[in-house]
Amino acid sequence: MTTMLLRGALLPDGSPRDLLLGGGRVIRVAPPGTLPAGPAETDLTGCLLLPAPAEPHAHLDKAHTWDLAGAPPCDLPSAVGAWRDYAEGVTEEDVVSRARRALDELTMNGVTAVRTHVDVLPGDDPLRGLRAMLRLREAVRGRTELQVVVLHLDAPDAVLREAFTLGADVLGGCPHLAADPEAAVARAVRLAGEFGVGIDLHADENLDPASGDLRLLAAAVGRGGFARPVTASHCVSLGAMPDEEAARLAKDVALAGIGVVTLPLTNLYLQGRDHPAPVPRGLTAVRTLLEAGVTLAAGGDNVRDPFNPVGRADPLETAALLVAAGHLTPSEAVHAVTAGARAVLGLPPAGPFEGAVADLLAVRAGSLSEALGAACPDRVVFRAGRIVSRTTVVRELV
Repeated sequence: MTTMLLRGALLPDGSPRDLLLGGGRVIRVAPPGTLPAGPAETDLTGCLLLPAPAEPHAHLDKAHTWDLAGAPPCDLPSAVGAWRDYAEGVTEEDVVSRARRALDELTMNGVTAVRTHVDVLPGDDPLRGLRAMLRLREAVRGRTELQVVVLHLDAPDAVLREAFTLGADVLGGCPHLAADPEAAVARAVRLAGEFGVGIDLHADENLDPASGDLRLLAAAVGRGGFARPVTASHCVSLGAMPDEEAARLAKDVALAGIGVVTLPLTNLYLQGRDHPAPVPRGLTAVRTLLEAGVTLAAGGDNVRDPFNPVGRADPLETAALLVAAGHLTPSEAVHAVTAGARAVLGLPPAGPFEGAVADLLAVRAGSLSEALGAACPDRVVFRAGRIVSRTTVVRELV
């Protein structure tokens, strides 16, 4: 069994520790200097050691198209229109190239598992984007766990059946953009059951407190006894509801076993443009969800595409936004991009504790607040106990 010894890492609780890794897991965690020397050692003195983040909601097929698509600063409907126009000419090779760039950025920032949505595209070959993502999934196997969600509005059943025959993992959708959201949710549950896959819906991506995707999904899943994992992403309207109503819905979501992914960067950019004053926050009710016992994850969503011209593909940026805009503590925010994200993806726990999967992120920082606040770029990324990325930055003051 190949082993690696990590020396002098600082754990999130502030204690320095040495870790012995082997067989893809953390074997021992001990005070510095108490573990015997090993054949392979990495000095992590001065580094904070965290569970490796997971990205629970990406759009790798859209990444890096802001300049190409010519989208102006816009709200969600305008962004959807700009992307649809651009997507007419998207090729499989184009998607592979841009998605690989974005995935590499995620890896270098610490991410070892990604769930990406991929559109059913317009034209005679609607699954060209999916084929590109499946190629990428194979290319990064062993370095990154890549889950692929088929995102559609009203694709025929036959097209979706072919998508899962090709190897897609999860069924997606956008009920709030459908003519009949209730029918769209019911169809998603029916098809996911037929295909034997989980569900991850873009839900209530608006500030209308009457938007009903999350409520419909909780009722459909609870009523039908759906056995596969279910995720609702965005859920922005929950943050616009009165407190008591939001709390009741959050409890229903928890009872239904639905995980929620909040996406602060894109939603803060897109939402609220039709509210001249006061402009509301484009966030779901993260505190309410946590208090109800909902599994809460956080993701980066879009990376410099028509839906968001910024973004660094960095989960620590997402966590920092949850602290500033969502009023979570640093530890709660980091949990959302690490353990919470892995839970939504159905992955076993990872982190610097014995028995965990040895997916780890070492950041040159002395505390969580420094790691989030300074966006520390010096990082070492471990996947199953081996180094898959190392970033070292030299800064000179002249």
